[in-house]
Amino acid sequence: MMWLIAGALIWALGWFVNVRLAALPKSRTTSLLVPLIFGLTLVFIWESVVWGLQIQQVLLPAPSVIAARFAASTSILWQDWVQTVVKGMMSGYIIGCIAAFGMALAVDRFPFLQRGLLPVGNFAAALPVIGMAPILVMWFGFDWHSKAAVVVVMIFFPILVNTVQGLQASDAMQRDLMRTYAAGYWKTLLKLRLPAALPFIFNGLKIATTLALIGAIVAEFFGSPIRGMGFRISTSVGQLALDLVWAEIVVAAITGSAFYGAMALLERKWTFWHPSQRN
Repeated sequence: MMWLIAGALIWALGWFVNVRLAALPKSRTTSLLVPLIFGLTLVFIWESVVWGLQIQQVLLPAPSVIAARFAASTSILWQDWVQTVVKGMMSGYIIGCIAAFGMALAVDRFPFLQRGLLPVGNFAAALPVIGMAPILVMWFGFDWHSKAAVVVVMIFFPILVNTVQGLQASDAMQRDLMRTYAAGYWKTLLKLRLPAALPFIFNGLKIATTLALIGAIVAEFFGSPIRGMGFRISTSVGQLALDLVWAEIVVAAITGSAFYGAMALLERKWTFWHPSQRN
């Protein structure tokens, strides 16, 4: 009962503090404190409910138990992170971005590709990763190469579609002005159309950050070496080691948030002129 009372008190305190902070003028400090306090409040309520209601750890481990397992398994978590994120996700992300951007330039240059490829792309983007992953694992093997292939398939068309739309963002008057300056296709592309397309491109890159991590982890469910985040989650569930499963989820959440945040910072730096970046 004491745990439940403590949880209720922390919830009331967190609510009160966040209401007061939200009423203050918006600043960098309040923008960071509000979600931080909200998140810590949820974690403490989680801890209180687990111990107060005596929920079995195999069903829902307490955050303290997850933190202890995290600290005791840093070497395993690091190996899994390198296998999944560095080898599988990042290699697939880089290859997929380069391929999608190159194809977007070709689609923009040759209109018949836009009419033929984009509808196929929309169809392929709707294919479930859980159906494509086993096929790609059989094609490329059980190591990180198949996970990178899954990531490429997942992120290729979102980036392609956003880049193509961005290249068409400049209006006819701006393009006519470039022609009056005797600017050819490539100079117009570099000086006008690519800068105008940057907000669209970054939108695709941010979407791809979450898709890439999901694809790399899910692909490991269908075949992997004896390491990897997806491999560890699937095997730990079978062993009822839910604290290790949650530790892997925490690593994935931190990785995904950091990757998305890095893309958002790059977007803010390179598209500072766009209205979406103005406070």
